[in-house]
Amino acid sequence: MLRSKRLAVVLTLEERKEKEALELMGKAREVVEQHSEQVAKLNRYQQEYRDQIRESQHGVVQVNRLQAWQAFIAQLDQVILQQQKQLTQAEAVFEARRREWQQAWERRRGMEKYIETCRQQESRAQDVQEQKLADEAAGRAFARRSR
Repeated sequence: MLRSKRLAVVLTLEERKEKEALELMGKAREVVEQHSEQVAKLNRYQQEYRDQIRESQHGVVQVNRLQAWQAFIAQLDQVILQQQKQLTQAEAVFEARRREWQQAWERRRGMEKYIETCRQQESRAQDVQEQKLADEAAGRAFARRSR
């Protein structure tokens, strides 16, 4: 069996690994997008809440109500920080998955190039063999006519 045909099995495995890496990268991207959306929502909510506080401060505000607002804003700050940490972690996972996919892609591409090189070598070897057989046949035919 030709080397290029035997290597087709290896290429199939590399394609499968690349596909799996691509799927993992896609899932990691979805997680990043979810966390990013959550951070954006929390930031918008916090800004809306602060705007409401500013609007309501045009009149007299009780101290305990102002303290409650400040405490809530502080809690929102903590939640946003936690969500941003999760986003950062998700981005790191995505980047690792992207590198894994890149490596899988490079391995698959390298295998394709190697198989193509093998096919070219096999083709040249077959051409040489066919030329040798043709030369031998021509030599025998010439020898028969020469007798």
